Amino acid sequence: MPAETRFADYAAVQDYLFSLKAQGLKFGIDRMRLLAAVIGHPERAVPCVHVAGTNGKGSVAAMLDAIFAAAGLRRGLYTSPHLVRLGERVQVDRRILSEGEIMEYTRELKPLAARLAEQGGSDDHPSFFEFMTAMAFLQFARKGCEVNVIEVGLGGRLDATNIVMPAVSVIASIGLDHCEMLGDTLELIAAEKAGIIKPGVPVVMGRVPAAAETVIRERARVCGSRVLSVAEEFGEDVAAYPHTNLEGDYQRWNAATATLVCRALALKGKDLCAAIVTQGLMQVDWPGRWQRVQLGGRLVVLDASHNPEGAQVLETSLSRLVAETGRAPIVITGVLGAARARPLMETISRHSKEIHLVVPQQARATSFEELERFLPKEFSAKGGRVVRSTVDAIFPNRDTCAVGGPDDVVVVTGSIYLLGEVMARLAPQRGPGEGRLQDF
Repeated sequence: MPAETRFADYAAVQDYLFSLKAQGLKFGIDRMRLLAAVIGHPERAVPCVHVAGTNGKGSVAAMLDAIFAAAGLRRGLYTSPHLVRLGERVQVDRRILSEGEIMEYTRELKPLAARLAEQGGSDDHPSFFEFMTAMAFLQFARKGCEVNVIEVGLGGRLDATNIVMPAVSVIASIGLDHCEMLGDTLELIAAEKAGIIKPGVPVVMGRVPAAAETVIRERARVCGSRVLSVAEEFGEDVAAYPHTNLEGDYQRWNAATATLVCRALALKGKDLCAAIVTQGLMQVDWPGRWQRVQLGGRLVVLDASHNPEGAQVLETSLSRLVAETGRAPIVITGVLGAARARPLMETISRHSKEIHLVVPQQARATSFEELERFLPKEFSAKGGRVVRSTVDAIFPNRDTCAVGGPDDVVVVTGSIYLLGEVMARLAPQRGPGEGRLQDF
């Protein structure tokens, strides 16, 4: 084995991979096409569903995985970002990529990446996300998966995952997020997401604004792709939507999206009948989406609502929580970026009695000063308390939440990176490949 492929331990592998991440985002799929070619195009080995969307794409992916499990399928699931362990991004039958497997794949891919950079220049060196995408495709092919669910990382048209030729394309939702990269209108963002639509491949469209729907339908028309619309199939009354074990009306919208995917998906010898779909939707494992856990006898809700569209959903969820418990919760929050912080802070201020601000350990994290600037003055005027804090101080050990009293409900919301930091404090240590965080 060449010296350059040796790593002393898993920590060294992580350092190498995260050094690629530190180089910043690289858009475009040409590098991924080159990398896929030198590893034998494993993305072509297994039928897949390709899922894009501003919000809900991860939930839809998890729902599809649960339905495929109910159907007895061996399946791959590729999502991002991870909550606690890097291997959560790549799962086969919900067993995460182990540290040993990540080491082996990195040893395999590193010299190939170096060769591509030598041949085409440094811009041809695969990024962190492209490394992880390659690992996913290799793992799914080598483990004999029968179907994969591939979640888009960012956007769609220029995302590394867009080298796939899916059996079904999915656009779960369209909202204003990542505007600095995808555009500052619904139409521009929809065009980027619709870039995953392939000629002749059916498209399932979740509930999207009219302006975005026009763009998606036009792209589908050009590609000769049939559109299955959640709004057309299920209407506007959420009571008519499929049920799921995940809380919230928006999860029923996602369940409807997953249901339409199963109607459009043709898998040889496998029946995704209504009973299988219903069974799968009631067995979804997707932590951090209005997830209720008991911590020292107290209710703690973990919820990744991290952008303007998510803040609208959070409004409904917090309102229902107040009605259910008869009291305003204590909210712990932190987020990445001012555009996300403003609507989040405004929403939280309307439904909480106390807010604990945390700065996630990410370069783009919003500072205490910015978070406080976006907090409406009315919150303090009505007696609301604001505290600057840290995850370690709030959760000193896995059985303790140090804020509030024994009767207070605590909600952790905002960036998925914040949720990951909290879960890392609360979750017991697991061995490699032991699956996702579910119950503490």
